[in-house]
Amino acid sequence: MSVVSIGVNHKTAPVEIREKLSFSENSLSDALDRLLDQPVILGCVIISTCNRTEIYAHVTDVESGIETIRSFLQHKSGVEPVMIKKYTYAFAQHKTARHLFRVAAGLDSMLLGETQILGQVRTAYQLAQKHNATDKVISTLFRQAITVGKQARTETGIDQHAVSISYAAVELAKQIFQDLTGRSVLVIGAGKMSELTAKHLVANGVSGVIVSNRSYDRAVCLARQFGGQAVKFNQLYRYLEAADIVISCTAATHYVVRAPEMQRTLAENTGKKIMLIDIAVPRDIDPAVGSLPGVKLYDIDDLQNVVDNNLMERKRAAIMADAIIEEAVEEFSRWQGIQYVVPTVTALKKHGESIRQREMTRALSKLGDLSAHDRKIIESMANTIVNQLLHTPVTRLKEYALTEHGPVYQEAVEKLFLPDNPDDLDESDRRAVAGQPTKEKRGKQPKPAARASGQH
Repeated sequence: MSVVSIGVNHKTAPVEIREKLSFSENSLSDALDRLLDQPVILGCVIISTCNRTEIYAHVTDVESGIETIRSFLQHKSGVEPVMIKKYTYAFAQHKTARHLFRVAAGLDSMLLGETQILGQVRTAYQLAQKHNATDKVISTLFRQAITVGKQARTETGIDQHAVSISYAAVELAKQIFQDLTGRSVLVIGAGKMSELTAKHLVANGVSGVIVSNRSYDRAVCLARQFGGQAVKFNQLYRYLEAADIVISCTAATHYVVRAPEMQRTLAENTGKKIMLIDIAVPRDIDPAVGSLPGVKLYDIDDLQNVVDNNLMERKRAAIMADAIIEEAVEEFSRWQGIQYVVPTVTALKKHGESIRQREMTRALSKLGDLSAHDRKIIESMANTIVNQLLHTPVTRLKEYALTEHGPVYQEAVEKLFLPDNPDDLDESDRRAVAGQPTKEKRGKQPKPAARASGQH
C-alpha cells in the first residue's frame, strides 16, 4: 500500500496536452467515482487548475496504481499511452507527500509563492470528501498539506514580495503614500498592462480612476470597469492636477507627459505629491519630470529592479519553506509507516492472546482447585510471557516501518509469528495480514443540481 501522485504541469507538458488532461468542474464527480471503481484505488483526490492536473491516490500496489491512473487519463483524454507516459510525472510514498506539500506552499507554481493554489488544493480535497472519495490516508495527507501551505507562507513571508511589474507599482505606491485608501489614479493608455496596474491599485484602496486614451471609446470601456471617468486625450494635463498616481503605457513614439507642461501644472498645486509610473517602451514621460518638486518618477527598469529583488527574497523564503516541508514529510512518513503495520501488530497481539487463553484454560483444568492468589500468579505469568515475547518484534516492526524496507520486515514478522492456517484468524485479521484492506463504504451520492464555482 502506498500514496501515489500522477500529473502534468506547466513545466512538463505543453498547453495542448494540459488542456486535454484537465477536468471541468462538472466532470470531477464522475471522474472520482470511476477511479474508485478500480480495486487498486482506496481513496483519491483530483487537483485540476489552469497549469496542472494531478491525481493523488492511496493504492494497494504502487506499479498497478500508477498504471491504472495513467490508463484512466488516456481513456479520458484520448491522448496516446506513449504520450501520457512522456508528459506525466509519477511519485510514490514520501515523494508524493513532498510534491503535494510543495504544491500547497506555492513552490511548484509558475509564479513562485503564489497564493491561489492553496485554495485550489483545499477545494479539491473538500470536493473529494463530499463524494466520499477519500480514506484515512488521503485525508491525513491533504489536511497536512493545507497546514504546511499556511505555515510556509506565515513563517517565511514567501507571498509578501511582488514579482509582477503591475504589482511592483503598487508596492512602490505604498512606500510613498503608506495608505492608498481614497487616493486617485490617472491611467494614460488603455492597454493590458495599464489595466492590470489599475486593478491592483484599486484592490489596495485607490478609489478614483480617470482614464485617458487617444481612442476615447477604449478609455470609456476601461473606465467603466472601475466605475471611473474617461477623459479626452487633449485634456490630459487638466486632470493631472487631480491625480495622486499616474500610470502611463501608450504606443506613442514621443513623450506624452513633458516637463514644461508638468511644471506649470505643479506650480498651480504647491506642495502636491505625485507618483508617476512609466511602463512604456519607448518611455511616455520625459525623464526631466522626475526632477520636479514633489514628483516621484519610476520607469520600467525601476519596476523590474523591484521585481528582481523581490524574486530573490522569494527564493530565499523558498529555502526556508523547503525546510518546513521536509519536517512535514518526515512526520507524514512516520505516521504512514506506523499505519501500515498496525494490522499486523493487531493480528500478532490477537494471536498471542488466543494462545494465552487456550493454554491458560488447559493448564487450569489440569491443576484443579486453586486459590485466588495462585490463580492470579499463573495468569500474571502467562501475560508477562506473551507480552515479553511480542515486545521486541512489535517494537522493531514499528521502527522498520519507517524505512524503505518496512514491507519486507512486515512480511517476515507475519511469516514467522502468525499461523499458516488462515482459519486461526478472524476475517478482518486475515485481510489485514494479506494486504487486502477494505475500502470505506461509499454510498452513491446524489449529484447536486448545481455546483458553486470552484477551481480555475
